[in-house]
Amino acid sequence: MADFDFALPIQLRLMDSKQALAFINALFAKKTNQVLNELEEQLFLGIWEGQIYSDIATQTILSEQYLRDAGANLCKKITKDLGIKVNKRNFKNQIKYHYQQHSETTLPSQQSIVEPINLAQGDESQSDNLLQRNHNPFIPLNGRVEEKYLFFDREGEIRRVFEVLNSGSSVVLIGEEAIGKSSLLLMIRQEAETRLNVKRQPVFLDLNLLHNESQFYSALCYEIGIPESKDYQLTRNLRSCKILLAIDNVGKLTGEGFTRNIRDYLRGLAEGGNAPLKLILAAIEPLNNLFNDSQEQGNTSPLAGICQEEHIHPWDEATIRAFITNRLARTSVSFTEEEIIQLIQESGGHPRKLMQMCYRTYSRYVESLQ
Repeated sequence: MADFDFALPIQLRLMDSKQALAFINALFAKKTNQVLNELEEQLFLGIWEGQIYSDIATQTILSEQYLRDAGANLCKKITKDLGIKVNKRNFKNQIKYHYQQHSETTLPSQQSIVEPINLAQGDESQSDNLLQRNHNPFIPLNGRVEEKYLFFDREGEIRRVFEVLNSGSSVVLIGEEAIGKSSLLLMIRQEAETRLNVKRQPVFLDLNLLHNESQFYSALCYEIGIPESKDYQLTRNLRSCKILLAIDNVGKLTGEGFTRNIRDYLRGLAEGGNAPLKLILAAIEPLNNLFNDSQEQGNTSPLAGICQEEHIHPWDEATIRAFITNRLARTSVSFTEEEIIQLIQESGGHPRKLMQMCYRTYSRYVESLQ
């Protein structure tokens, strides 16, 4: 297998890490209706590029041993779910080999993977072209929507969030699991430069990747670009900063490794119109309900006291129909009225569930034509 790479066509030998990741995610989407999570994608890119785990660890706040275990689990997952027997040593060659063997009728063409489109923000012609090349326009199936051209609706919520932020307050997005809060956080982060009256550096933290207060402070300082610090030293380092801090899965602050102190501290940094921090949080329920220690002490949650609530609701029928029409407009497929009614009723307006159901419906049309 050592000489395998030289037997490949030149375009496959030049396949880079992101193109390989797109291929693997497409396989996972087709076979399991899921794609790799954020940590798995970061490990995939690092392994493909020949990094050792200590190198990858320097790019995260996770330990080298944790990443070793996660890397081994990633290889097992690819082997078990996709039938591609990979380990850290044969990673690139095995994936290139399976791409070469894979039918071009089930994935984007070889050209669309080895020569990806460089999508400029706001370039509608390029986004149309990219969606046309994808065999199924109903993506991503899981996780946050990170590309602006794939984000749909929620303009009303975004407008209200920036109205609150520009008034000097912070915001908490409240909604059930998989309703789109994480995607909305990322879009607000992208829109911050043009919609905030006072310019602030947008910073995003996902608490699912942080397990204690020490990791939280380390990640916060790293993302802002200031020396690692906490307590009074962090306060001093933030004096000259203006940060819009988006925190996903804020409910993790109730877990082991976190105390009320961190919430009190965040409130102190975010209180007042000229504060170093303005917060945009995502939670599955109101903060007073989420943080039980506040109730036990007969007080409101320190974060609830400074965050205005913006409730994220399921899509209504009109939005669902507009979403389906928008995605199918770039294809030759049309859903029947009966299928659309079924999608509306069974999805309940939950964007992720709707996306997965539409993906399966579209796939049936494609398979019927093969």
